[in-house]
Amino acid sequence: MAKKKFHLINELHEQILKIATMTKTGQVRIKRSELKQTIENTFTAAAKNAAAGERVRFPVIGAIVRKEVAARKAGKGINPFTGQEVMRKARPASKKPRWSFPRTLKDTFANKRNW
Repeated sequence: MAKKKFHLINELHEQILKIATMTKTGQVRIKRSELKQTIENTFTAAAKNAAAGERVRFPVIGAIVRKEVAARKAGKGINPFTGQEVMRKARPASKKPRWSFPRTLKDTFANKRNW
């Protein structure tokens, strides 16, 4: 059976439905502390799914994904400012989070009228 893809909005919606209560007058009540905990738990679950290799999208603000960083051997390099030779340390292979922003958000920041 294939693993179900993580959807932030669906997960958040399900968790909020679990903590919501109905008053006698028919109003929906959610405690602020429970809502805060629910949001934190959902974002933690999203981060864990991203660490497992899945691309997790956050509406409007972007997406997070795991990136494989290749190992690097130790070697000599040149400092571009001084021209002096320096030794670079070896780096083991690793997995790091990478964030990507949607084009609409980039355009919003690029527009000087929004400053």
